[in-house]
Amino acid sequence: MGILTWIIFGALAGWAANVVVGGRERRRQGCLVSVLVGIVGAALGGFVYRIATGHTKDFEFDFPSFGVAILGAILLLLILRLASGWASRNRS
Repeated sequence: MGILTWIIFGALAGWAANVVVGGRERRRQGCLVSVLVGIVGAALGGFVYRIATGHTKDFEFDFPSFGVAILGAILLLLILRLASGWASRNRS
């Protein structure tokens, strides 16, 4: 995939993950954050996919790759949310 496709793919995956994780009380995030969450989440999702199945995932612009990217971005946002909650409890 080209860089522009990665940006679009990442933005869509990051936005979808933010909608799923945040629900109605979700915090708005900018486009750049959505792209970064989506791209890092896609890499994380590919890593988890490889560990779970033993097969590598070639990221094409298709629905299975999009699903793996969204699941990875959701996992990333949940980890970040847990870490920020843990950090705020330690400051108190």
